[in-house]
Amino acid sequence: MLKYLNVKNKEAGFTLIEMMIAVFIMVVGIVGVMSLIQRVIFSSSISSSRLVASYLANEGAEIIRNVRDTNWLEARTVVNLWDEGLTGCSGAGFIADYSHSYGPNQTDPTFPCYSGQYLNIDASGFYSYSSGVQTKFKRKILITQGSNSDIRNVLIEISWTDKGASYSLSVQENLYNWR
Repeated sequence: MLKYLNVKNKEAGFTLIEMMIAVFIMVVGIVGVMSLIQRVIFSSSISSSRLVASYLANEGAEIIRNVRDTNWLEARTVVNLWDEGLTGCSGAGFIADYSHSYGPNQTDPTFPCYSGQYLNIDASGFYSYSSGVQTKFKRKILITQGSNSDIRNVLIEISWTDKGASYSLSVQENLYNWR
């Protein structure tokens, strides 16, 4: 005759330690995913600001080329004033936007000197220094003498602060009196 041992069946279930380990693994996973989401959101914000800064730098270069072209159209090149309005502020840099009136009737054709002004954005989405809501962007334009009298070195610096960190973007190009 077979003798059956009276062995207690282990109940199916989790012990306290197994439960704590499972909760720990879930918390670590959730915290990791949340951290990843936070970094993605932060990176997209910085990327968006960097894109706007690159457009503002490009706009600054276009404004400078526009001044040179205006000088050509108004025959300032006859007396070699192709860069009139671009040589002021004695190395401190200046600010420029499309709302600045530049032309032959103006007594001082130079742009205002840079002193840390923020760009504003109006309801139409245009950036200027005169109207609109203040943005986080600053634009400084530096123009220096190039290797000869027909070249100007243009440096456009865009700076901004985002989430407590400072960022900047610089664009450099040469402006030529090729006419």
